[in-house]
This record gives sequence, C-alpha cells and structure tokens, in this order.
Amino acid sequence: MWAAEKKGFKAWLQLEKSLSDHSVEAYLRDIEKLTQYLVLQKTDLSIENIRLKELQEFLKWISVLGMTASSQSRIVSGIRSFFKYCIQENLVRQDPTLLLETPKLRRSLPDFLSVEEINRIVEAIDLSKPEGERNRAILETMYSCGLRVSELVNLRLSSLYPDLGFIKVIGKGDKERLIPIGNTALKFIGIYRHQVRTHTEIKKGNEDILFLNRRGARLSRQMIFILLKALVREAGIKKTVSPHTFRHSFATHLVEGGADLRAVQEMLGHESITTTEIYTHLDRAYLRETLQKYHPAFQTS
Repeated sequence: MWAAEKKGFKAWLQLEKSLSDHSVEAYLRDIEKLTQYLVLQKTDLSIENIRLKELQEFLKWISVLGMTASSQSRIVSGIRSFFKYCIQENLVRQDPTLLLETPKLRRSLPDFLSVEEINRIVEAIDLSKPEGERNRAILETMYSCGLRVSELVNLRLSSLYPDLGFIKVIGKGDKERLIPIGNTALKFIGIYRHQVRTHTEIKKGNEDILFLNRRGARLSRQMIFILLKALVREAGIKKTVSPHTFRHSFATHLVEGGADLRAVQEMLGHESITTTEIYTHLDRAYLRETLQKYHPAFQTS
C-alpha cells in the first residue's frame, strides 16, 4: 500500500531534509506501521481519503499493543512529516494530522543529592593518591558550576577567570557561556594546577586542557562516570549517581534557595526555559518548611 508515495517520501527526506539513513528508515517504519494497520482493518483507503478518525483509531491500536507514549509520539511525528510531504506534492488536499494529538509524555526527574550527600562523596576522595587533588577539583567544579560532563572534560586553562570568579564553557551547539564559579572550586583547581598538574608530562594537543589523566591527556566522559561511581560506593550512598546528578543538584539547590529561574537557565545553558522548569521540583519537607515559615495559616501565636 502506498508504495509510490513511500518511495517519494524517502527521496524527500534524503534530498530535501538531508536526514541520515538511520532517521529515514525510522520515518519509513512509522508509515509502514500505519499501512499495516489499515490492511489489518481491511481499510483499503487511498491517501486522499485518510481522515483524522483513521489516525486516531491507529493510535488507539498501537497503544493497546503496549507501545510507550514516547514511541507513539515518535510515530505521530513521522506521520505528520509524511502528510506534510503529501501536501507539498499535491497528493492530498487536507492534512489529517492537524488536529492529531501527541500522547502526553511524563518527564522523569533524575535523582538529586542533598548538600550532605555531596559532602560525603567529596570526603570519600583519597587525597593521598596523586589523582586525589584532581578528583576533588573535578567534583567541586561540577557542583559549583552545574556543568555537563562534556563541558567538564573540555574545560580549558584559558577559559578560567579566577580574578573575576567566572569560567567560560562551550555548551551544546558550540555556544559559549560564562558561569560564576565558587571560591571553594577555585581553591581546589589552584591546588591541582600548581601542585599536581605541573608535574604531569602533557601530551601534545592537551596543553590547554585543565583536567588530565595520568598520561597527560584529556579525561574521557566514561572516566568521570567511573570515578563518580567509585566515590558514591565509598560514601555509602544508594542512589544512582552520574555527572548529571551533580548538575541536577546544582540547579535544584539554586531554585530551593530562591534563585530566579531565568538565571538558572542562563547558567545551565538551556535554550528554552521549559527545559529548566524540570529543576523546580522541591521535596515535600522543603515545601512544608517554607509554608510553616512564611504562610500566616501555619504561624503559631
């Protein structure tokens, strides 16, 4: 069913949208699911006769099959692209996907750490080992600035402005941003730079990279995960902790302390404020404490 239209859609995705082969195949699978459903229902409809009702029934069908909301949402996106192509090619007069609702996605919130838990992880670092001072500087920087792990491993000496209390990072889309950095993080970066890093034989091309491994090269993302996992285990913390957990904790603690959401958005490097809004969750104890402190109904005479 719709063999010619699918062939044209594939060419449109490749040539006009310049999508990768992987993405093109994903879109085509989405359309194939729709046509399989129509065949099973014995609904031998031509493309111009497809209406919103058929698409809604199709979504119900894949939902009953147990497909997740995220998978359903991706399929809807594929179907919308297909009918956009059909409109442009005058294969249909009306777009049946205009009123097609995407399944609501629940945004899962990652774990965040309390200040006490972060202190326990930091205190688990063995400063007697050569890499101890480096690891302390890494964790202090992660928590002080809320960096992505890619931003951390690519942090450069030339991007440190200790006198101003800022660092410059290259975020997603190669966008630069300045982030305030705390005195504690600067202190341990200074200790690492002047007492450890100066004694490291640095590989060519890594001269400006701040955090180096024992071979004098840039740390890998995986190394940060491994380092953190070992420290969390040593600290006796049962939560699943990753570098993003430190980033999430940074933002959560700022919001809990009353920071403006726009300021948090700027520091995290989020393009949209809606992304930052996931960090506004507050635990119940904190909410109750705030109510008891400020709301008249909770005040005792």
